Amino acid sequence: MTQLTFGGENAEAYFSADDRYLILQSTHGEYGCDQIFTLPASGGELQLVSTGKGRTTCSYFFPAGDRILYSSTHAYDESCPPPPDYSMGYVWALYPEYEIFVADRDGGNLVQLTDTWGYDAEATISRDGQKIVFTSLRNGDLDIYTMNADGTDVRQLTDELGYDGGPFFSYDGTKIVYRAYHPETLEERQDYLRLLGQNLIRPSKLDIFVMDADGSNKRQLTDNGTANFAPYFFPSGDRVIFASNVHDRGSRDFDLYAINIDGTELERITYHDEFDGFPMFNSDGSKLVWGSNRFNAKPGDTNIFIADWVHDPGH
Repeated sequence: MTQLTFGGENAEAYFSADDRYLILQSTHGEYGCDQIFTLPASGGELQLVSTGKGRTTCSYFFPAGDRILYSSTHAYDESCPPPPDYSMGYVWALYPEYEIFVADRDGGNLVQLTDTWGYDAEATISRDGQKIVFTSLRNGDLDIYTMNADGTDVRQLTDELGYDGGPFFSYDGTKIVYRAYHPETLEERQDYLRLLGQNLIRPSKLDIFVMDADGSNKRQLTDNGTANFAPYFFPSGDRVIFASNVHDRGSRDFDLYAINIDGTELERITYHDEFDGFPMFNSDGSKLVWGSNRFNAKPGDTNIFIADWVHDPGH
């Protein structure tokens, strides 16, 4: 295991298709809120590739490696948006200023793909470079959509009341894995809609789902009443790795878990008493990258780690 960043809040580090670079969001130094950076997967210096303005999230490389994808609020306001109001408990902000952008890998030639007031974020792209999958509030609820790599042909894939988000394609492009919260009781629905009206969501209960790339054949992999999030396919496509606090319900002590896409064989991967999340495999499954609060220089730091993945023939 190797630590790649050393200070600040660094998260959602994802490999380029050639596995040589990572792209991530980071708040450190002069940046008051998350900006997008690239980093050699072998370690080195962070390079700013977003504008340095507004707040950014959820970055990803195009498969060819020549372009990047991320969401940003800078088109509406170049300052950092205010943090959410934690007086209502632990909530995530759904900044309506987020739009999805593509740019050259150095940040140049920036192009805005979405232009709908309301949250457009959590975008990733299929490994053939054809389809972007993302989360949007454009129709009044948090649902998953796909669009072509140029922003055309937008299609809605989910429509159940609740949050559907964090989507990733399988390596072969036939499936999408995502996290979801679908409120069941009247009280849960009222709380969800009340927070949604304030551009907030309470992520204390999330489950992992898989569906076909056209939105059909949805199936739920977890049902444990806790927060399961940041799912990513194994390269084989028959298993998913994700973060969960199922071992310590309600806590911030998340660890990495793996599960088959039929919901069997739940396996705990990490056992550190600090946060571990946002896992991603490289192309051949020999390396795993993730974010963790372990070995912090100061409380609140999240850093990026990479480790060898030793394949279990049983999986």
